[in-house]
Amino acid sequence: MTAAKKQDQTKESKAEFCYELLRSRILEGTYVPGYRLVINQLAQETGVSTIPLREALRRLQSDGLVEVVRNVGARVAVFEAEQVEHTLQILARLEGYATAISAPFMKSGEIGRSRKINDRMVEALEEFDPTAFTALNREFHFSIYEHCPDGHLKALLEAEWTRLDHMRRSTFTYVPGRARRSVVEHERILELIAKDADPAEIERVACAHKNATADALHSAVPHK
Repeated sequence: MTAAKKQDQTKESKAEFCYELLRSRILEGTYVPGYRLVINQLAQETGVSTIPLREALRRLQSDGLVEVVRNVGARVAVFEAEQVEHTLQILARLEGYATAISAPFMKSGEIGRSRKINDRMVEALEEFDPTAFTALNREFHFSIYEHCPDGHLKALLEAEWTRLDHMRRSTFTYVPGRARRSVVEHERILELIAKDADPAEIERVACAHKNATADALHSAVPHK
């Protein structure tokens, strides 16, 4: 391996390190929406030069997690409730289709696994923790999507869920009553999959499930 190639690999690994570090801090809430990401400050903190940090910020901007504001610079993206609703509406269409085409690949064992996750969500309702419930909600849906035969669609779902995770601490924080209805709808989706229902019906029910969350959020959060 040439010295130049080794140097390129080192740059890539440093950029990847910076990307994963900043991304995790954003998604975990260490860097809250509006937090300024000052390159020189980050370089001192991480011990990494500014070049890989800039590359990491470009990737995070492409992911929708970072925005560049005039006279401010790079900061953690700030979202309005309306943007969360729009993302939920987009996800409704993606998830409806993904659930429908995943269904034929889910046998009794896979359905049982998804049902157990939903059972844990039901148990979590007793001492309600919106953040933990949201994590289980993601686990439930991806236990279905992992069977999706369309790799590009799975990547889109992952990207939109990641963006949504940042946009909201938890939708259920704003609409806690939605959580109880959500687990009932999950069970309905699994029942349709188990009985090999018409794909169009599965898609309709899965899409309506996500749209119901968007509608609940619209009713709960004041709009400008």
